[in-house]
Amino acid sequence: MFSNKVVLITGASSGIGADTAEEFAKHEAKLVLTGRNEENLLKVAERCTEVSPKSLRPLCIIADMNKETDIENIIKKTIDHYKKLDILINNAGIFESGSIENTSLAQYDKIMNTNVRGLYYLTMLAVPFLLETKGNIVNLSSIAGLRSFPNILAYCISKASLDQFTRCVALELAPKGVRVNAVNPGLIKTNIHFRSGMNEQEYEVFVEKAKQVHPIGRVGEAREVTSAIIFLASDGASNITGATLPVDGGRHASCPR
Repeated sequence: MFSNKVVLITGASSGIGADTAEEFAKHEAKLVLTGRNEENLLKVAERCTEVSPKSLRPLCIIADMNKETDIENIIKKTIDHYKKLDILINNAGIFESGSIENTSLAQYDKIMNTNVRGLYYLTMLAVPFLLETKGNIVNLSSIAGLRSFPNILAYCISKASLDQFTRCVALELAPKGVRVNAVNPGLIKTNIHFRSGMNEQEYEVFVEKAKQVHPIGRVGEAREVTSAIIFLASDGASNITGATLPVDGGRHASCPR
């Protein structure tokens, strides 16, 4: 399905990004994987090589989405290596808690720079090459972009911004043959909450509460988000652009609790 397609995935060293990389590898994609954790990124690359029908080894680029030079290097190395770009998966992002009363400007800037500004710059640099291939973009957003939640203020703002970014860029690029969509997961079993400072006990309580507010009665798995990403990036979604697709067990449609 993605044979000879060059697919760039940010935040590929863990969670949804790692799972997405492996799935694209199974479909013979030529991968570019970025992340900050070199050890984890190389492990993901090894798994991708193992599951690739042609044993294609991904190009790995250690990069921080807060650094403009790193972002520029991602595109340069991708084009130097593969000479083209077909699909951009903007997956890198961070999660942190905080309300209007205790979210500092430094924390706000950190979240917005990673979740919005870095993604904006990478997309801007990638677009000329996506226009050449009539490629597409899939952004990793969140149910927090579609619904309001207390105590994750900056995160909600960042994901709402990303959803609007998705729609605006989709309208701009549609006449030029490039599609842009987003996937909006609910609570998914990954380590993003642990990286934000949540401990095991807090996470278990969080998950149990989430089960009650997700109509499907459980939290999601990374593979379920990956399936949506793969679909939106494929020719099967050739008439879909500007969409923000919830993968949240119905959470977006339920009454607030």
